[in-house]
Amino acid sequence: MHIRTYAHPHIKLMLAKDLITDEIPPLKTSDTGLMAINWMDEFKVSQLPIVKKHEYLGLISDTDILDLNITDEQLGKNKLSLLRPFVFESQHIYEVIKMVSSMKLTVLPVLNEHQHYVGLIPTATLIHQFATLAATREPGGIIVLEMNVHDYSMTQIAQIVEGNDAKILSCYMNSLADSTKIEVTLKLNKEDLSAILQTFYRYNYTVKASFHQSEFSDDMKNRFDSFMNYINI
Repeated sequence: MHIRTYAHPHIKLMLAKDLITDEIPPLKTSDTGLMAINWMDEFKVSQLPIVKKHEYLGLISDTDILDLNITDEQLGKNKLSLLRPFVFESQHIYEVIKMVSSMKLTVLPVLNEHQHYVGLIPTATLIHQFATLAATREPGGIIVLEMNVHDYSMTQIAQIVEGNDAKILSCYMNSLADSTKIEVTLKLNKEDLSAILQTFYRYNYTVKASFHQSEFSDDMKNRFDSFMNYINI
């Protein structure tokens, strides 16, 4: 999925350093496997970074500890083959999302330009911040367009929206499987979409779906809040 977000007065640029939490400490080499598992259970994650002074050694998971049977041993006294995923603190939230998704991580360590460990980003924090970035809680409506990829023109789409006195808060572009077509999902700051929809039809756009504020806001909020409760934010 490709995501494009337009500048909005209530949305700031989100870099990895802005997503770091101080609530989850890293493990030390002197910590035991049992302590690591207890921390993972307490913080609702399945991985934690091991850090020696400022050096990031890698991520260890609860599965690693149980498979190696090192619950009663210090982590540093074992030969560990650790994955070492990380992002630099200046990288954008989109790059953070990509790595977390591709590697199925529950936490992602952040390093500074000297490759020193500065903190971590839990997936739960990332979800919260992405919800803000994507303007999911901003009032407005949603329009889903379907088109061939070579017909895609954000300039024209924006002109249609802004020509009807509305603004694009966020835009998602998703390639359809086994097809040259894409879906473009627009979150707009306007609840009454009728004039905008008529203009899209007039320009021969295929409107796959549209949702007025009254049709989706409460449901989306309830779903989001339920998911946040599920992961114990």
